[in-house]
Amino acid sequence: MFSEKMMPHFSDTDALGHINNTKPPVWFEGGRAPIFRFFTPDLDPKKWQLIIAKIEVSYHGQLFYGQEIEIRTFVSRIGGASFDVYQELWQHGEKCVSGTAAMVNFDYETQSSKKISEDIRTQLTEHFIEL
Repeated sequence: MFSEKMMPHFSDTDALGHINNTKPPVWFEGGRAPIFRFFTPDLDPKKWQLIIAKIEVSYHGQLFYGQEIEIRTFVSRIGGASFDVYQELWQHGEKCVSGTAAMVNFDYETQSSKKISEDIRTQLTEHFIEL
């Protein structure tokens, strides 16, 4: 598991006073950066090897400004050319948001998916969680 803590910004709130529902998917993307590095260690967009095929986000409770949030990132499925990243946002000891992103190892020159190498597969496996 990868874990990152952050403080929400005031601008992340909405008119109802809690964190806007558009923020968790953005924070989840940031939490996937360590996994991006398995495929592109220097994060150079010219060498990028991933595309996102699908995201799902479930809201279990409200998130609030002024309280630290923890982003937890796991790998929940590893296929031939794709894998799923499962993530959670925790605040005040409760899981408030969860989500899954289906990622595809992608060759931009050929515009097609490509098999995940054994080296990267090993790295992904180190962060695997059974759901």
